[in-house]
Amino acid sequence: MTYNNETTLAEVQNFVLPAMIESDFSNEDLVEDYDGLQMSFQRVKIPSGGGLQFEIPSDDPENPNYEKTLKGVIVFNHQAGAYWPEGSEYDDNVAPLCSSVDGKLGLGTPGGACAMCELNKFGTDGKGKACKNMRHLYVLRSGEYMPILLSLPPTSIRPFSDFMNVSFVSRRRPVWSSIVEIGLKRVDNGSNTYSVATFKKLHDFSGEELAQIKQYADSFREQIKMMLHQRAADTETRSEASEMYETDVRYSTTENDGHFSISGSNVIDGERNALPA
Repeated sequence: MTYNNETTLAEVQNFVLPAMIESDFSNEDLVEDYDGLQMSFQRVKIPSGGGLQFEIPSDDPENPNYEKTLKGVIVFNHQAGAYWPEGSEYDDNVAPLCSSVDGKLGLGTPGGACAMCELNKFGTDGKGKACKNMRHLYVLRSGEYMPILLSLPPTSIRPFSDFMNVSFVSRRRPVWSSIVEIGLKRVDNGSNTYSVATFKKLHDFSGEELAQIKQYADSFREQIKMMLHQRAADTETRSEASEMYETDVRYSTTENDGHFSISGSNVIDGERNALPA
């Protein structure tokens, strides 16, 4: 294995796994503070407009950190998809109309099997898809307990797939068994300038380090799968509740002498019938 510079070599040699971190606090010290909190991750996106630095959330929301590369272990990754109202794809304050945590089942409008969805076909948004196919990478950096969540847009999925095939699939190794470096390159297709993720394998774990990262990755994958399953169930429940409200608890006036109607069906004459409590 060759390295570009001494800094990268030192970072790889001194990579600190969670099992190596010494803490002044036990689980008993933290359990009450963490009770009831939902697991969440610092989110990192591929910058727009051809930017060549990642924006990393910090303790001060007004002053994030900026880094040219991310070095760490991809402990888990999965497909995802989302469909936003037209023009709102890159607005963090607008929730998607439909989303999928696995790229297979969409929840929301239109929802259903992603493979059969009309919005998941090329040509529904120019030459692309109206539903944005993504890949979520959970990247554990040196000296940290929790990974950051990097969302790959459609234009970065192919480079990631190629990297996986060459660096891991061909060698029959899981992606969490190595330290990788994720960078950015600027692409200009003549009409748009955008950023694409680049990937490089820096180091393969072996021996005790491999055993430690395997234990962490195995545990983390189970937790994240449970979390994604719960979020999907919560989304479905909210969607069903919203539909029930719209169809069964909608009050409207009618042209029948100002009588009151519930769900657009039964007409209640306020002079003869008891009004709903």
